[in-house]
Amino acid sequence: MHQFIKYLSNRLEKPLPGLNAQLRMAPAPLTDGPTRELEPPPSAKKSSVLILLFPNEEGRLEIILTLRSRDIDHGGQISLPGGRSDEDESYIETALREAEEEVGLKPESVEILGVLSDLYVSHSNNLVKPVVAYMPGIPELKPNPAEVEEAFTIEVKSLAAKKNLTVENWDLQKYSYEVPYWDIHEVPLWGATAMILNELLDLYREYIGE
Repeated sequence: MHQFIKYLSNRLEKPLPGLNAQLRMAPAPLTDGPTRELEPPPSAKKSSVLILLFPNEEGRLEIILTLRSRDIDHGGQISLPGGRSDEDESYIETALREAEEEVGLKPESVEILGVLSDLYVSHSNNLVKPVVAYMPGIPELKPNPAEVEEAFTIEVKSLAAKKNLTVENWDLQKYSYEVPYWDIHEVPLWGATAMILNELLDLYREYIGE
């Protein structure tokens, strides 16, 4: 098992970087745009995503990402496998079910390491729980075209590299925002997915001593 996985398994049982890490990748209003809602209302829908780590052929850890199909919610954006929970379904069950539905990942093939901090996504009213898992081999991905246009992987080290981090001013829903994103695909990796992954990267930076 990769040494970072051993570190991460123990680290996820301790207090996490949480909101501070998440907000560093959050779009920030430049003018009078609305500020981000941080506290979920009682009506928030329970959701989860799967962060699956696995070693590539060179032994470097990678993460599975998806490009969502254009005709579904948040279509054309990069995301982690995941979605809303069914009634009486646990966060872990949701993450594994959605990963199987979206990219063909078999639940019995992964080891659950723990969870990262919740993230409330106000525009969809979802309270997202990121579930972190490990697989000792390279997964065979079978994207479901009804939900996923493309499934691809990215090395954790590449996400942590400052050269791949970009900040631009974007117009979003009639307001201007300063938007940080990772330039690792023809589509930018930004928003809630970037916020979730930045907490994982903070733990990786701890591990390598940055």
